[in-house]
Amino acid sequence: MAIVFGLQRFFNDIRYHRERYRQFIGISFVILISVVGKPEELLFFTGLAFVFLGIAVRLWSSGHIKKNRVLATDGPYAFVRHPLYVGNITLGFGFALASSLWWSLPLLILILLVFYPQAVRREDENLHHMFKKDWEQWRTETPALIPRISRYRKAQGGRWSFTQSLRQNGEPIIALFLLFWLYFLSLGLH
Repeated sequence: MAIVFGLQRFFNDIRYHRERYRQFIGISFVILISVVGKPEELLFFTGLAFVFLGIAVRLWSSGHIKKNRVLATDGPYAFVRHPLYVGNITLGFGFALASSLWWSLPLLILILLVFYPQAVRREDENLHHMFKKDWEQWRTETPALIPRISRYRKAQGGRWSFTQSLRQNGEPIIALFLLFWLYFLSLGLH
């Protein structure tokens, strides 16, 4: 009976409180495909490029974010409203390719569809609530996830900060974690 109740609560949480599981599921995806992956050289090195790009986007983004103090509209936030998610999607795609597992890409797409539309919507609502008119103007000029390069503009006072990246998200530590699993996956190269 406790198992049934636990499963019922889990599925209820997935339906109504997905944000509780998004990071855990993403980390589990990376570890799973790194452990069971059967990397082929071409796919591995193509995926490696995407993983590095995703890590770079995340590092760049986390060094510009001003968590709940100022609406970040500079750096990567001048291209998309959710560059950390773009980085996650890019590196997830890279890990899926690098693993050479046929089912890793459909699994990644499922994870993205289950978690990211709600995450983008919730974050947009929170930012709108905090920054009102500034957010509304930024939203009309800046797409959520697909960069619009022609619309780039540099905001005043926007500088990237390693310290901010480390303090706000622990991003350099996350990058090291991802690189460890990429290295682990590389040990299986044929």
